[in-house]
Amino acid sequence: MEQLVDVLSVQNILGEGVLWNVRTARLWWTDIQARRLFRYDPVARTLDDIETPERASAFAFVAGTDGLIVAFESGLALFNPSDRSAEWLYRLEPGPVPIRFNDGRTDRQGRFWAGTMVEGDSHPALGRLHCVGPGGRVSVHLDPVHISNALCTSPDGSRLYLADSPLRTIFAYDLDGVTGELTNRRVFARTPKGAYPDGANVDCDGFVWNAHWGAGRVVRYAPDGTIDRVVDVPASQPSCVAFGGPDLNLLFVTSARDGLKEDALLGQPSAGNLFVYRTDVTGLPDAEFIFDGGG
Repeated sequence: MEQLVDVLSVQNILGEGVLWNVRTARLWWTDIQARRLFRYDPVARTLDDIETPERASAFAFVAGTDGLIVAFESGLALFNPSDRSAEWLYRLEPGPVPIRFNDGRTDRQGRFWAGTMVEGDSHPALGRLHCVGPGGRVSVHLDPVHISNALCTSPDGSRLYLADSPLRTIFAYDLDGVTGELTNRRVFARTPKGAYPDGANVDCDGFVWNAHWGAGRVVRYAPDGTIDRVVDVPASQPSCVAFGGPDLNLLFVTSARDGLKEDALLGQPSAGNLFVYRTDVTGLPDAEFIFDGGG
């Protein structure tokens, strides 16, 4: 099944948003709290890090360019890793409670989806799901959520997954490929006590791989929501997953040290590292964000 074949000892505070770039054969991810983007070449085994202007929680590669679209803490922007410049597409309105962007991913049509959350120990349902379409046009979707996570879409692009982490629930929606409208919300899967659904991805068979924050595992769900298999991770807070490598059969898993007390860290020295598993399944290339500059 899955075999742990490598561990990158990066000791991230809050590793997240991992993505494989099929054009460059590089792995990217972010450490939200450290305000760093990481870029890894698995052949040369070289690792670069790029400072970001704000905490970056999620991103996607922009088609036809070397740039990224990034969900920063205060908004959504096109980001140039070479000179660290940001072209803002959308900013959150300041309010009485601290809200920041969290999880994000492109759909199969090239739109970028990103959700927000309230920071702090309590998480009132004040988050929203945002969608960035062609030309950088931003629309807001869904009723308020506590913490949006697990954003990913089915191989044919007709279904979008979204978790509300404090509810320990992953929802599925019908996604209109033309309009981006979300309808027919239903429960896809519920996680057990102490396991909070975090970042997710979909393989070529339409199975959803979800990192269970707090439970030290990644779970593969069948398209009907039943558990197909469980991958144990040597860190209690796995945060996001991506498929990559030449054959898209490597599973990359980020993790976090954030919030762990000293005794917990002593018991899991690998917390915050990035784990690489060889699998017997094939992933899908993550779609790139399509920005046509129109309208």
